[in-house]
Amino acid sequence: MISYPLAAFGQPLVRREGALPEPRGSEVLLRVFACGVCHSDLHMHDGYFDLGNGRRIDLAKGRELPLILGHEIAGEVVAYGSDAVGIAVGDRRVVYPWVGCGVCALCARGDEHQCARPQQLGVNVSGGFADHVLVPHPRYLFDYGSVSTSLAATYACSGLTAYSALRKVAPSDDAPRSLLLVGLGGVGLAAVSLVQAVGSFEIVGADVDDARLTVARECGVTETVNAQVPDAEKIVKRWTGGGVAAAVDFVGSERSASFAFNSLAVGGTLVVVGLFGGALNIPLPLLPLKQLSICGSYVGSLQEMSALMLLVRSGQVAALPVTERPLTEVQQSFDDLRAGRVVGRVVLRP
Repeated sequence: MISYPLAAFGQPLVRREGALPEPRGSEVLLRVFACGVCHSDLHMHDGYFDLGNGRRIDLAKGRELPLILGHEIAGEVVAYGSDAVGIAVGDRRVVYPWVGCGVCALCARGDEHQCARPQQLGVNVSGGFADHVLVPHPRYLFDYGSVSTSLAATYACSGLTAYSALRKVAPSDDAPRSLLLVGLGGVGLAAVSLVQAVGSFEIVGADVDDARLTVARECGVTETVNAQVPDAEKIVKRWTGGGVAAAVDFVGSERSASFAFNSLAVGGTLVVVGLFGGALNIPLPLLPLKQLSICGSYVGSLQEMSALMLLVRSGQVAALPVTERPLTEVQQSFDDLRAGRVVGRVVLRP
């Protein structure tokens, strides 16, 4: 098996060869056809999440290196254990990577992605920056229909994350709801591709990169603003008649969250998705006085993945811009993503 594992935090990923995993029990072995590169991979590569004010979450605890990163995985079944049912060699599937322990209360209620003892592919156990990956059970495999394999891989994280966040602010009736999408990278553009399949929204897109704003307009976003221009929040409020009903921050930085929060109308909701890092400082009286809500959204459940892939197979989801690269360019792809040189999603092909 050829892979590009993380051998030391902050150090370049280097090619390695090893034995091909042998599936046992309910396990399924996939030949990897595509694996997306996500900002979460960069945090794993760094070894921490920035909590702001000098605080961090140390990602080195509980992880044994070398570890193969990569959680947006699609490929073909090549072997499976004696207890794996409902699949066949040759099946092409996208992998739900947010695997839990399987025995805790969170896993029992269907929230494996929130498990405190996770076994997430590319995060806690070996993932998809390789030519093969071992999946613990067939229930984590989803048919992706007629869409391209590279596009299908992105639904495991960017698509699922966007879908789950949009569901949290979807209107309960047919009346359009104003929505601000902050950060039009891979996950933000995934939200653009999904938004009309989830609910009736009037969208404003925001980013600090004019190239991404251009791509968003090409994807159907009619109102876009560079969040760095003076009085960007006032521009959004002028367009929407007093602010947006909801804002989803796909960046998760101090600046992006503040911009999104300040763009809300009375009764508005801010959903924070991105993990860039930092702290949000807000005047607390505004929460009750303006009846504002703030919540977080982390990837999505297995049930949400199933619902998303049903939309994908039915043709209701527009394509996300995808750039294919060979797996040998994994480190260059990390560097480009970190430097802001990626529009849409980079997907690696072994």
